[in-house]
Amino acid sequence: MSRFRRVLVLIVFASALLDAVLPVTEAQTPCAPTAPDWEGPFYKPGAPTRESTGRGLVVSGVVKSAGSCTPIPGARLEWWQAGPSGNYDDAHRGALRTADDGAYRFETNFPPAYFGRPPHIHLKVLAPGYRTLTTQLYPKAGQTRVTFDLVLVKQ
Repeated sequence: MSRFRRVLVLIVFASALLDAVLPVTEAQTPCAPTAPDWEGPFYKPGAPTRESTGRGLVVSGVVKSAGSCTPIPGARLEWWQAGPSGNYDDAHRGALRTADDGAYRFETNFPPAYFGRPPHIHLKVLAPGYRTLTTQLYPKAGQTRVTFDLVLVKQ
């Protein structure tokens, strides 16, 4: 057997062996639902409509439907977080509606760490025909912009 043929047989054998040993993974849907996270004790319904609760961190993204990736216009997005002092206050609560393309954008202070918790912003998204999503965003130190798409599940 020629050297070329031996190498070819070895490659085919190795490929078959890898197929047998490695787990089969399905292609991940590009619009898998956003994982829910703890609402925490500081949520208050009726956050005021505004696009800013501070300066220094811009959070933006698109609210989409799971599976189809269809944008969800008019969804209500609420956020709340601890202010620079480490306390939750009304100045760091806000709400807005997503645009026709499902996009949202707000600016806030970078959230502080407190009581052993990493910096985080709580988010709640409500849209007719979809399950309400409550989750948290964990920005990394030094970030000034974060893109965070929110993917909802139909009821």
